[in-house]
Amino acid sequence: MEKSEITNKNIANENNASAVYEIDRMTVDEILAANKRRNLELEANSNYNPITGLGSCAPRVEYRLALGSKIDGSYLIPEAMADELKETSCTTAIAWEKLRIRHDFEYWCATCVNILDKVSGRLVTMVLNRPQRRVLAVLERQRRQGKPLRLIMLKARQWGGSTLVQVYMAWIQLVLKSNWNSLICGHLHQTSAGIKGMYQRLLRGYPKRLSPGGKQPQLLTYEDSRHVRKLSTGESLVISCSALTQDAVRGYDVKMAHLSEVAFWPDSEMHHPDDVIRSISGTLPMLPLTLLVMESTANGVGNYFHNEWIKAKAGLSDKAAVFVPWYEIEIYRMPVTNPHELLEQMDNYEKWLWQDCHCTLEMINWYHSKRKEYSSPLLMAAEFPTTDIEAFTSTSRNVFTTEMIESLRENTRMAPLTGDIVARTMKSLDDISFVEMKNGPLEVWRKPENTNFRNRYIVVVDLGGNSPKADWSVIAVFDRHTNSDMAGACKPEVVAQWRGHLHHDELAWKAAQIAKHYSNALLVFESNSIESKGEVGNLIFKQIMIAYKNVFMRNTDSGGRKPGFQTNRETKPSAIYNLFAYVRDGSYIEHDNKALDEMACYELQPNGKSYGAASGKHDDIVMTRAIGLYIIEEMRLAQGRSRAGSPDFFIDKNRPVAHP
Repeated sequence: MEKSEITNKNIANENNASAVYEIDRMTVDEILAANKRRNLELEANSNYNPITGLGSCAPRVEYRLALGSKIDGSYLIPEAMADELKETSCTTAIAWEKLRIRHDFEYWCATCVNILDKVSGRLVTMVLNRPQRRVLAVLERQRRQGKPLRLIMLKARQWGGSTLVQVYMAWIQLVLKSNWNSLICGHLHQTSAGIKGMYQRLLRGYPKRLSPGGKQPQLLTYEDSRHVRKLSTGESLVISCSALTQDAVRGYDVKMAHLSEVAFWPDSEMHHPDDVIRSISGTLPMLPLTLLVMESTANGVGNYFHNEWIKAKAGLSDKAAVFVPWYEIEIYRMPVTNPHELLEQMDNYEKWLWQDCHCTLEMINWYHSKRKEYSSPLLMAAEFPTTDIEAFTSTSRNVFTTEMIESLRENTRMAPLTGDIVARTMKSLDDISFVEMKNGPLEVWRKPENTNFRNRYIVVVDLGGNSPKADWSVIAVFDRHTNSDMAGACKPEVVAQWRGHLHHDELAWKAAQIAKHYSNALLVFESNSIESKGEVGNLIFKQIMIAYKNVFMRNTDSGGRKPGFQTNRETKPSAIYNLFAYVRDGSYIEHDNKALDEMACYELQPNGKSYGAASGKHDDIVMTRAIGLYIIEEMRLAQGRSRAGSPDFFIDKNRPVAHP
């Protein structure tokens, strides 16, 4: 097998190769007619006028204004504003404006905020685009309900997500609240400075007539601090920092926080996003109009931002999750001059865009043309994602595609039981029991079942280090879901997993205790780490094998047998390729999200000859899956040969075999 055989370059769109789409059964005239209807629907939905209130994202009621002025007319105003007008009256145009900007953020943007247009480079009033209105709808729903404002936003490019968040914070400080401090924290100082510069530009163009005291609002120096500015109206502070210098703003009473490009924040022993965000969140009270927005473009999986996104999507977070796909961004469309040519050139992915995403031909034409700038579909997906899953695609060297991984994620869930296995002593197999404890190192999705079938359970051990800074040690328990009458009929399932740090001798005993607990499971050590210890490693194996008899053995070149599975230039690629096939085909059941996160960062190394985790990531869990499923597959094949008349379970002298 060539070492690059299982990279994404060869397997992209593999699952869609034989798909038949709706568009394949339509005539050109039918497609053009359907496209016309889609464009008309888009046009109708895009009728938006923040002055009249047409197309606004919040519930509105019609109100007839009669002041004898040029602003007389019919308006769609927020329900809360209409309720206030029942108790009071507006007798002047300025009174109407001041009342409306307190209730209508979209109107305030269109009349009070100047931004730099990314296409023309000119200052224009801020009329919210479609993606911005979708994000605003989430924030406004929380505000109307009197809830704290909490949001995690996964961004595509060039639609103004950061701008919306910062302008919304400015609205709260300039119009709704006094002494309401805000924080801007980016992965670099330049990020925070750029966002603060946008705030200063907003203030320079702010209408004096609507500002408290009729004065132009400004950001003033505060106590000679480089990181803190004071708003001249309302007494609020605007604080900026980077993820590396968050300590510089400790001690300030922060009510709103905009955390930018969180996926790119440094993750090291000295700086971890969780520590930064925990310190910031700790200052935010759970009150209406307090705000925490965490936003970023994607930067791979398994990092802090990705984990927070997964939690929010599953409804396990305080934050609402918002993703904007590329096709919702108005600038990503291109006129179709030759529909016949476009239809002939459309691949299955683009047909899927038409069928499932309801894209127009103009959207698909833009995408079709833009893809030519990129060397692979994955790079295009990383820059202009169609789904949040695509957005987290990290590298074109990944062994496992995002689609393959996500197809397994439907079975992932929090372990219903956590705790640890205990025995009479650390190095004993007597009086073994499971002790439930919160956040224990052993996660249990299924308890052991009584079985008469030998080696229904397989326990695989990948040895790490004993210090918190070392690689994790992982003990994975597989259930082959089989019996003597139906060998291999059901998918293997990961039913338990221990993950932590122990000395190798202690870990070996822990693994043996777990194996005994799971019906005397076949115990498989990844042997490289133990064997590297020489005689000390041999002693560990001898001690375990005296106490526990069902240990996996392999044949050696010399004709002997040794305990454990050795990963080398022959066995590791074979095990990884087998794992690839199991993941691709959905042929095993995975419950641990961490395993899938590791798979998403598992890649062909830059040398093009070996496999491993991406820089800064782990592959300890992946290796337990690769070894365990490889052995399960070998056992399945051996059982098949035995039924065909060959009792030989020993494959060959260089490959692993089960203990007889």
